[in-house]
Formats: sequence, structure tokens, C-alpha cells
Amino acid sequence: MAKTKVGIIGTVGVPAKYGGFETLAHQLVLNLGRRLDLTVYSSSKTYSKEKQVDTWEGATIKYIPLKANGIQSIPYDIWSMIHAMIFCDVLLILGVSGCIFLPFVKLFTNKRIIVNVDGLEWRRAKWNGFIKKFLLFSEWMAVQFADRIITDNAALQDYAMEEYGIESSLIEYGADHVKLGANKINTSNFPFLIHDYAFKVCRIEPENNIHIVLQAFLRTPQIPLIIVGNWKDSDYGKSLLEKYREVNHFYLLDPIYDQNILNQLRANCLVYIHGHSAGGTNPSLVEAMYLGLPIIAFDVIYNKVTTEYNGEYFSSSENLIEKILSLSTTDLSTLGATMKAIAERRYTWRTISEKYEAVVLEREFTPVPSPTVAY
Repeated sequence: MAKTKVGIIGTVGVPAKYGGFETLAHQLVLNLGRRLDLTVYSSSKTYSKEKQVDTWEGATIKYIPLKANGIQSIPYDIWSMIHAMIFCDVLLILGVSGCIFLPFVKLFTNKRIIVNVDGLEWRRAKWNGFIKKFLLFSEWMAVQFADRIITDNAALQDYAMEEYGIESSLIEYGADHVKLGANKINTSNFPFLIHDYAFKVCRIEPENNIHIVLQAFLRTPQIPLIIVGNWKDSDYGKSLLEKYREVNHFYLLDPIYDQNILNQLRANCLVYIHGHSAGGTNPSLVEAMYLGLPIIAFDVIYNKVTTEYNGEYFSSSENLIEKILSLSTTDLSTLGATMKAIAERRYTWRTISEKYEAVVLEREFTPVPSPTVAY
């Protein structure tokens, strides 16, 4: 029997070297690349000629000569859709920026369209009014013309029902790709490793509430704070860097792309601070959960649903200080173990991939039993 041909649209490409959707595409290829005929659309602006391949782990790689992010993401996605509507049976679209083209796809083909609408991108504070309206319109177009909508958080699933009256497929995000390597980090480069410290990794954007976290830890000098992010890519980040860079117990680090180093920095922290207030199931949150980190997350429904209401939550700098100072070592240890158990039960790529496969093939999802392990 011929395999179903699926085009994965809307990412920078694979192997993953960028963000959440890229990791999702990467893991779908690893888990489904031999069961489905996958084509992943990738940006030739990101993958140099030397890095470009015709196939990867059983998937076909089709390069588009545009950037996959920013304003170019719209023609990038449309170009990908045009190719996929000719060569694929199913279009799996990650994100809504190119979904203004879906009426034309429907006009010229009966190919099945599945859209992961992401996390209400139009609500993000970083966008101006025009872009917010465009993204909201794109979301509406996705809902109107897709055959199936995927949401990655139960709160987003409720939003889709309340706002559009549609039943979406809930498929979250995996985290078991986050594993600790054996290499030790040079403590001369990271002197804070010898002490207890709080840690956060994120894009430096207003909706990630870095300003609230910095204000809180400014008043707790006994606990070093390490934040890894793209400080120099926005006025928001530059202003915070300028204001707080001289604080002795702050370590405001540039992005770290070595996953081994990043994972060890996360895994050795006393507490993980998750300040995201937008989006659905944030990849960085489920990754921290899978590492068994005690997490204090921003008090929004998405984070509460992800952590099954079993985390600790803050809504202001004063509230965060109270949490930091009141939680004992035992409390933090118990919290970390709880987060780990949830992640192992819900956020594994095997389960996530099987759910995507079920949606693609229009069948009910039945978890595949894990192999029995003899002890």
C-alpha cells in the first residue's frame, strides 16, 4: 500500500536548528518518516549549500529560497503550499501566517489541509496593530478552510470552540529530546554553577515578563539569576540589558545553541522561572518539566493547564519574591518530581507523533503500549 504523502509546511526546516515548530517537524520525521511519505519544506537561507540534502531520515527535503520568519514567512509558506498541493496528499501547516492562501488551495485541489494554529500569535505584545489584525485574519482563514485544526493546549482548544464553534484536535508538545550529556561544563566560564541559582531561557520579549523577573531578583541578592536569551535583538531587550547588566548576582547571557551546555545549565538550577504569558503549551516549559526542575510559572491558564495546576505560579515581582523565599528545599524537590512525572506521562515525542499520524490518516488515536522492560 502506498504511503500517504504529507507536506510539512511552516518551519525553518530539518534537522532542527531554530525553535519549537522545527523541533516538532524534526521529531515527526524521526518517528513517522518510515510510515508516512514526508516532505519537509526548509529555508535555503538557513541551510547553506554544504548543509543541504535531498533526504533526511527518510523524509524528502524541499528548499525554498526565502526566509521562513518575519514578513517573508508569508510567501515562504505560500510557495511551500503550491508545491505541496501538487505533490502531496496532505498539507500539514504549522502556524497561520500563510493561511490567507488556503482558499486558493481549496479552489484548485481537494488535498486535505491540517493546520496547527499555534498559540494565538496575534495577541503577542511585540506586534503592532496591523500585524495583529493580519494574524487574527489568518487564524480565521485557517479555521474556515482547513479540514482539521490542531491546538497544543486545552485552553486553546476551549478558545477554538468558544470563538469559532469548532472541535480541534489537542496535540501538545514533546520534551524527551532534552537529555543531559556526559560532558562537564567549565565552571570558570559559568562560576555561578557552584551555588544555588535561578534559571530562565527564553526570547527576550515583553510577554515573557523578563522585566518582572529581574525586578523580583534584584531584591534577592542571595540567589543568583541566570537568563539566557537574545538581549540585543529588540529595544526591550537592549533596555533591560543596559539597566541590569552591572547587577552582581545577575548573569544575562547571550543565546546558547549548544544543547548539552544549555541542558546542564537548566538541570543544575535551584528553581526554573517560566515567565511566558502568551502562547499555548510552551516548549521551554515542558522541557524544564521533563528535566524534573522545580518550576515557578507565570499565572496564566496555558501554564496551569500544562502543569496540571500542580506548579507554583506568580503574577508580579512581589508575588515571585514571596514564592522564592517561602519554598523550602524539600518543597522544590517535590515540585520537580511532580513536574517530571507529568512530562513523562504526557509530553513524549512518541505519543505526540502518534497523535499527528492519527489526525493525518483520519483515524482514532490509540496509544501504542510501551514495550515491557524486565528488571
